[in-house]
Amino acid sequence: MATLTRETLNLTVHFEDAGDSWVTATIPVVPGAISQGRTREEARRNVLDALQTVLTPDDQLRGVPSSDDDELLTLIVAD
Repeated sequence: MATLTRETLNLTVHFEDAGDSWVTATIPVVPGAISQGRTREEARRNVLDALQTVLTPDDQLRGVPSSDDDELLTLIVAD
């Protein structure tokens, strides 16, 4: 039976007023994790979606099966 190891990774979401009633959200330490929304909550949801896309390997997006040398890492977003 596999044991799960818990480690904490803290990332900061930065919000800025983008004008015209838009909010920009970025995760500065992850290039490409940027999005926007009409509200802070929408911008947060959208930047988390961008983060998932940036962190998903191209092989996985194409549906290439993993190998025995791969290890699944699950990132859980907490409020």
